[in-house]
Amino acid sequence: MKERALALFFLAWVLFTPPFDLLPLGEKGPWGLPLLYLYLFLAWGLVILLAYFLYRKP
Repeated sequence: MKERALALFFLAWVLFTPPFDLLPLGEKGPWGLPLLYLYLFLAWGLVILLAYFLYRKP
């Protein structure tokens, strides 16, 4: 369990520290949202989903 939690931490760390210059605020993605906002919310949702699967009781 500790190894999975540590792996989740490092995955979140890698997802939330990308080179933000690659995702400019000016470009619009789906639904008119900037790509940076879309990326951050999708990464956040992925980390929450993985944490749910990691810590749920069978």
